[in-house]
Amino acid sequence: MNNSHPAFELVTSADIDSLGVRVEEYRHTTTGAQHLHIAADNAENVFLVALRTVPHDSTGVAHILEHTALCGSDKYPVRDPFFMMIRRSLNTFMNAFTSSDWTAYPFASQNRKDFNNLLDVYLDAVFFATLDPLDFAQEGHRLEFAETENTSSELVYKGVVFNEMKGAMSSVSSQLWHTLSKYLFPTTTYHFNSGGEPTDIPKLSYEELVDFYRSHYHPSNAIFMTFGDISAAEHQAAFEEKALHKFEKLDKTIEVGREDRYHAPLKVEEHYPLSGEALEEKTHIVLSWLLGDVTDLEEALTAHLLAGVLLDNSASPLMKLLETTDLGTSPSPLIGLDDSQRELVFVCGIEGSERERADELEKQVLAVLEEVAEKGIPYEQVAASLHQLELQQREIGGDGYPYGLQLILTALTGATHRGDAVGLLNIDATLEKLRDQIKDPMFIANKARELLLENQHRVRLVMSPDDKLAGRKEQAEKAQLAQIKARLSEQEKAQIVETAKALTDRQNREDDASILPKVGVEDIPAEMPDVEGEITEIGEQKLTRYSAGTNGLVYQQMVCALPEFSEEEKALLPYYCQVLSEVGLADKDYLEVQQWQTRVAGALHGFTSSRTAIDNLDHLSGHFILSGKALSRNQGELTELMQATMAQVRFDEHARIKELLQQTLARREQGVVGNGHALAMAAASAGYNRAAWESHASGGLLGLRNLRAMVKGLDEKDGLQQLSAHFQAIHNKILAAPRQFLLIGEEEKLSDFSQALAPLISSSSTAAANPDAPFERRRVQELWVANSQVNFCSKAYATVPMSHPDAAPLSVLSGFLRNGFLHRTIREQGGAYGGGAGHDSNIGVFRFYSYRDPRMGETLEDFDASLQWLAEGKHKEEQVEESILGVIGGLDKPGSPAGEAKKNFHSGLYGRSHEVRQQFRKRVTEVTLQDLQRVGATYLEPSKASTAIVTGPQGSEAAAKLNLQEEKL
Repeated sequence: MNNSHPAFELVTSADIDSLGVRVEEYRHTTTGAQHLHIAADNAENVFLVALRTVPHDSTGVAHILEHTALCGSDKYPVRDPFFMMIRRSLNTFMNAFTSSDWTAYPFASQNRKDFNNLLDVYLDAVFFATLDPLDFAQEGHRLEFAETENTSSELVYKGVVFNEMKGAMSSVSSQLWHTLSKYLFPTTTYHFNSGGEPTDIPKLSYEELVDFYRSHYHPSNAIFMTFGDISAAEHQAAFEEKALHKFEKLDKTIEVGREDRYHAPLKVEEHYPLSGEALEEKTHIVLSWLLGDVTDLEEALTAHLLAGVLLDNSASPLMKLLETTDLGTSPSPLIGLDDSQRELVFVCGIEGSERERADELEKQVLAVLEEVAEKGIPYEQVAASLHQLELQQREIGGDGYPYGLQLILTALTGATHRGDAVGLLNIDATLEKLRDQIKDPMFIANKARELLLENQHRVRLVMSPDDKLAGRKEQAEKAQLAQIKARLSEQEKAQIVETAKALTDRQNREDDASILPKVGVEDIPAEMPDVEGEITEIGEQKLTRYSAGTNGLVYQQMVCALPEFSEEEKALLPYYCQVLSEVGLADKDYLEVQQWQTRVAGALHGFTSSRTAIDNLDHLSGHFILSGKALSRNQGELTELMQATMAQVRFDEHARIKELLQQTLARREQGVVGNGHALAMAAASAGYNRAAWESHASGGLLGLRNLRAMVKGLDEKDGLQQLSAHFQAIHNKILAAPRQFLLIGEEEKLSDFSQALAPLISSSSTAAANPDAPFERRRVQELWVANSQVNFCSKAYATVPMSHPDAAPLSVLSGFLRNGFLHRTIREQGGAYGGGAGHDSNIGVFRFYSYRDPRMGETLEDFDASLQWLAEGKHKEEQVEESILGVIGGLDKPGSPAGEAKKNFHSGLYGRSHEVRQQFRKRVTEVTLQDLQRVGATYLEPSKASTAIVTGPQGSEAAAKLNLQEEKL
């Protein structure tokens, strides 16, 4: 059946039963634009338009264009329609992405009016962008004098993308990937950093940006993708009316060719900056191979299967080597198969090594691959890896990105390279073929030889730390700027001053927002969505079960109230949770257990959660959860595995425990730069109550410092034995704690699932912990020094819990300050990649933050200035309405069917029932401007704020002027 608009023709369609969707591919007859529509019975409609963007340098042209295109268009000639629409919308997702070979503009909404509003703005932004030179200067790069109007002061680079990429390239993982790509792809676009190298970004001219836009942002080079219950024809009518009818076909075809192949493996060495730390055992060694074309579904799935067999778990042959070798501390953060580009990339390696160990590691890796090629892999292990592929295909997501967007992004790679995008979603037939092929005991063996051992396009990269490199780069930038300044004429200096003034004037200009479409409070549904569970019993223990469309999966959790722990045990609790499902059970060692898990479960892990009472921030309670998921046919085996995990766990595999903690430490160290704003907010909040302090002490910077010390102490006499004894003591207390159960599955199977849980029943003998331990409040004034080229700033204020009437206006205030003041001063004028505020009613703290920020003291001043603006400014009621919409959009944002059930259950555990959340939501819709000014004056007094900044060594001098206590990781 053809449901297309007359301007489109149907190319192909397919029903995908395993996903419960129908996929339809269309082509626009005039321009050749592609439209992929995923029809689903889902009210959260998703739109994405992608352009193939193929840069030939590292100036970040595609990335800067992504930003600049959203700064005004023909129909909407306002300065910032993208961010203005965020606050005039009930969207569940709005963003833009730059990948290595495409740029995409996606959004999602459950409200039809809102969806159409956003579609109108997005189509105009992409195909009719204004591209004002001042927006290029703001978003990309510009020269300014350090003292804006003082031409004798030094020159500096500014720009949002410039600072964003300084932050992004502070990450060792990013440096590893981009350096590896440089050698793995010597001739194609992947040789370059599409996000932009900070040293190259200033080379991009405005004219080059406009030329790139004209050649790439055309419907002939576009892929439209939609998901949901709006028909393809309705979408196409909008595409045609609002954009496509104005274009003819573009003769130029933009594509990425196949990479030339090496005739012999390549060995390269590079360095990365590491400051303020010892350099010993900080080298990364990775081996990578270029494999086949991502658009060949069978080839791609075979490569995924081979990667899974080699790396799925600790018992997989290659992962076992990388985890246990004494050549490094843990597997590399770059590991596995990357399928996001034209050709597949397989990577493995280690970190925590030394450059002279590279030959030995390569020798050991090749020896493992040779053994696999000679002997093959037992059928059970290959079948278990194929089982994991099936699980990934079947599971309905939506708890991070909208589910429809996940499916769209899965298909986008194929569409980008003009391959079978539908096939990337409809993999059942290929999975079935693989099930048949793996019956040949040499199938994987032959693939290991063909794709890896005999593949000469292999790169070995050794990246060693250099504690002088950051300083040399900084000095090179300063020297370059000094040379530029020395060549400037007086007229050119005056032009820099004039551009800075013009940009400030433009940033301070109040645009007529009424030309943009909007939704209002009247468009908010009266009731927030609800998911109802059924409470029953297994034996004498409570079972809450939810019927949900899980597409053949079952989710189950054992939930224990946290017992009384010593302070030392509390500190170890996160690591106990991590180790629990990663070590041996009874007579099985951890390798056998890993194979067992891969065979029957999609996931099995322990974790803890804790919340304050809705009316008392000093009343903290928590739970331990053992959580598992599996295909429905494996539920009995999943339950058996969970029961064994609790009853038979053994903490005597000391070498394994040390490996796990070293891996955790490495991941958390690498995550600082990407998560610096959250870590700064946690540090700033830590002095207000026990809940905030425990967050900082476990998942925050204090927790990272403590983990470093703990890992170091493992080498001391009896260090591992003592840690194992602590884990066993924690486990014994959890075994004795009261239990209840959560079960989520398809309705017709719930009764059978419930009966299968019987082995998990246990009699409890201890009560939950006393949640009201005393806490000594303090004001935090801290500077944390990490390996970062940019800053993350935060200020925090003590407020109120969720049930307090002021919690709602404080939540609305965060968006009000961001929309009206912070976005302009911190991002547009200050050059940070992001900044804003938020209220966390669980810990009763209001927090300001900046992200990838070149400034420090000035940002803290902007936080304070926003409060003065709040108190003294002339504000409009529509600004309040926009902030209310933002809060409601977050509250109503849907998750996956299983995720919604989990959220309902766990909220209820801590008194946050649907009725309580509905009451809070109602209060949000009733917030007034007077409420915002009142709570600002009541709770946000700058002299009482706590402050925390995460910076690099270069920030210590500037921080000294702020009277902050320096904390070392």
